[in-house]
Amino acid sequence: MTVPPLILDQFPDELEPTLVAPITGFETESLGLTALNLLNSYAHIFVVAFLVTLLATPIVRRFAIAADVVDHPDATRKKHPYPVAYLGGVAVFIGLVVAIGISYFTSDEYTSGFMPVPFAVVIGMGAIMFTGFADDVWGWDPRLKIAGQLVAAAALAMFDVGVRVAEGLLIPFMGGPEEVLLTLGSIQLLNSDIFYWTGTALIAIFVLGGCNAANLIDGLDGLLSGVVAIVAVGLLVICLLVAPTVNPELADTSLAGARIVLCIALLGAVLGFLPHNWNPASIFLGDCGSLLLGYTCVVTILMLGDLGQTHLVFAGLIVFALPIMDTVLAIIRRWLAGKPMSAADDKHIHHQLCRALGGVRKAVMALYGISVLFGVVGVGLVALVIMGLRVRFVYAIALVLFGFIGVIAVKSARQLPAVQKRAAAKPAASSTSPDATAKVARE
Repeated sequence: MTVPPLILDQFPDELEPTLVAPITGFETESLGLTALNLLNSYAHIFVVAFLVTLLATPIVRRFAIAADVVDHPDATRKKHPYPVAYLGGVAVFIGLVVAIGISYFTSDEYTSGFMPVPFAVVIGMGAIMFTGFADDVWGWDPRLKIAGQLVAAAALAMFDVGVRVAEGLLIPFMGGPEEVLLTLGSIQLLNSDIFYWTGTALIAIFVLGGCNAANLIDGLDGLLSGVVAIVAVGLLVICLLVAPTVNPELADTSLAGARIVLCIALLGAVLGFLPHNWNPASIFLGDCGSLLLGYTCVVTILMLGDLGQTHLVFAGLIVFALPIMDTVLAIIRRWLAGKPMSAADDKHIHHQLCRALGGVRKAVMALYGISVLFGVVGVGLVALVIMGLRVRFVYAIALVLFGFIGVIAVKSARQLPAVQKRAAAKPAASSTSPDATAKVARE
């Protein structure tokens, strides 16, 4: 099977030869890479992450119960019938770190030329997990939680993980990739400096947004861990599609192999945790788990732009769109209600689906289906780019999708108070007269 040459038309012509190698099928002549080869080469990482997490979770659960780190039900948001242990994220962290550590010492002819997972990513995982752990155990102030997430973002920026994401968008306006001196009034700046600091700001936004988006959607048994498994599969397919296009001369500086390792380790870890977290759950992820899963997803998405391929980052965000959509809804809903952004409620997508469908498992499966649809769209966009679709059209598709989500979010947030008001009026109306009851029913 022959695939047309990859078109990266957001880069100048002189940059293209340094980014990609000619594609013949799904392999390069020098590395002989195929998706199947890479999956076979990294299969042991998946197995290690799965088994370690599967076996570590009951141990962590016993520790959480002994330390009384337990989530007690209440009459509003927490409607599970019995107390459930927190700290499941510790087991996921152990599985991830062990699997990534194994990847440093195991390689074959297909993976030996790739750069390993940057140590900055592991440092960030530790900072994020400790931040969530401290909140689960000691109830940290929200400002301390943000500080911990910014530490993880700073580690990425210091080691240049994700700082080039902004280049693909800024090069058409500021020139590049070579350095250009820009004059803004009396200020002179190199375009490379603007690329770096804009990329650094994007890292902070991605880490804060991704961590908290995952935290917000973690409201039903098995929801976040299952959704992240689907996201990991979507990102893995994108990474496998892109890996054969890497120029062999740049393989040792590319993050193509590192992001495949992250996806496979993440998939194994969440699948190892999911049986314990499936309804009825015996353990919850806690903040240490939800923040960690969000961080790992967004780091992988940032790494898709390691050479400035912003269109791949857009595709990754589409795969991760379900947590983003729920976060947008929550922000708009609380802003319209005049509540602080940190105020908890039971109006998230999963809460509403749970009430509408009449059960946790039905709501979770419905959200799995939505996440699969977003994953198919994200992977499809990358496949279209590889087949020769112009990147600007991909941006247009991404803009339409997120614009659609934004409008739905605003509309739902504006309608919610009216719906609640009508629901509250029904009992009162039914106790007054039959005519009033009929009026409410018509509404």
